[in-house]
Amino acid sequence: MKISLLILSFSLFFVSSCHNPSIEKPNILLILVDDMGWSDIGCYGGEVATPNLDRLAANGIRFTQMHNTSKCFPSRACLLTGVYAQQSGYDQSYKQPINHAVTLGEVLKTAGYRTLWSGKHHGIETPVDRGFDRYYGLREGASNHFNPGPQREGEAKPAQKRPDRPYFIDHEKFQPYSPPKDFYTTDYFTKYALGWLEEYKEEDKPFFLYMAYTAPHDPLMAWPEDIAKYKGKYLEGYDGIRAKRYAKQKEMGLVNQSFLLSEETYDPWESLSDSMKQVEDLKMAVYSAMIDHVDQKIGEILNKIEELGKLDNTLVLFMSDNGSSAEVVNIPGDGNIGTVGQWTSLGKNWANVSNTPFRYYKNYSFEGGINTPLIACWPKGIEAKNAISRFPGHFIDIMPTLVEITGAKYPDQFNDQEIIPMQGVSLWPVLQGKLVERGKPLFWQWQRGKAVREGKWKIVAHGENAPWELYNMDEDPTETNNLARMHPEIVEKMDGLFLTWLNDSEKWK
Repeated sequence: MKISLLILSFSLFFVSSCHNPSIEKPNILLILVDDMGWSDIGCYGGEVATPNLDRLAANGIRFTQMHNTSKCFPSRACLLTGVYAQQSGYDQSYKQPINHAVTLGEVLKTAGYRTLWSGKHHGIETPVDRGFDRYYGLREGASNHFNPGPQREGEAKPAQKRPDRPYFIDHEKFQPYSPPKDFYTTDYFTKYALGWLEEYKEEDKPFFLYMAYTAPHDPLMAWPEDIAKYKGKYLEGYDGIRAKRYAKQKEMGLVNQSFLLSEETYDPWESLSDSMKQVEDLKMAVYSAMIDHVDQKIGEILNKIEELGKLDNTLVLFMSDNGSSAEVVNIPGDGNIGTVGQWTSLGKNWANVSNTPFRYYKNYSFEGGINTPLIACWPKGIEAKNAISRFPGHFIDIMPTLVEITGAKYPDQFNDQEIIPMQGVSLWPVLQGKLVERGKPLFWQWQRGKAVREGKWKIVAHGENAPWELYNMDEDPTETNNLARMHPEIVEKMDGLFLTWLNDSEKWK
């Protein structure tokens, strides 16, 4: 379908406001994946089989300018609180409590929600102490997907950064966590969620289910039957896969003529030896298998919600916590890529392909690091089908969106602390198809990267003392034409906005 028809259909539909007391509060399914690139799923141009996500996109809205922070724990803090990580204390480390902020669980409880969280937290506070009724998952960074704990009888030694990553079941802490033999992170995060949906199915209250998957973050590990679907498909090389993704994005109207394909940063495929091509093919096959398996499990959750008769009134949101990662972790293992005994990272070459058509990767404030897919689907509340939104959003927008939709109360004070006002804007008007402009700028700062977006303009830099680059995001959303020399006055003004934001954020720490 052509983009003009998509935008037309998006702008013509009408939905009644959720403030109407006759409208039932929706259930909410918030899905976050880890280190996944913008083009990896089918409905964003990828060749990976994601029929369940594709179905959500076909029955809802896809955003082309939704943003995270380019790094996992600051992104998760923004999503959870509705304020910048620089304000809640999560801009440099996750090893302290979230301060001067409330969580989605705490806020949605004021609207009568059953609050459930399965998967990754990447913080030191236990979710059941921060507004969630139930929690199962990893309360830290990456872990071995098949076994995050000590070696089990009959298996290879698990490849892992640390064998003591803490897992939790509600309040109960397991450190190290020795899981059952059939354990795989994506499976068990889903298993607990399905159990809760069954347990609370008779409740006369809506649910908020936060699924925080750790896939496809390294180590690259997947079930053999999933890997088999993709092995050999990536021998075509970086150029061929990237070109096909870009062509598919244009065909489906996801990108238009302003989305130029950014300059590649991967090595020439022809420069690789035959053995290295086999390794690169297998790495991408395992990575794709991990995404495929997440989609399978999302399908199981959607089927369960449908079985309970609640799918029509469930708002589903799907995002990634940062762009695909070029980081490489080197941990000695048994050499069998994709298995419990080998920690393998995707690397910069495939990460560049994963983030098609954008520049760079995780940890950068260029769009390849901060632009995430956002799929929003709610059969009873969003009448748009297969629609595309170009509204510039950020994870900080999820809190005000859910507050407006549910009628929840966002506090000024909580646990004797002054609470930072919500920093984002509600996406509810956008989900209704209204043509709105963002009235406030957006800010990014993570390690060596920083950026500001105001209206059509974005300044961005990476590296100590690196000069600001300037891009017109309406005309150049892939950041290919630096206009800083042509418009120094815009750069100066936006630099002032950035410094003011940083200084204002400091007062909350």
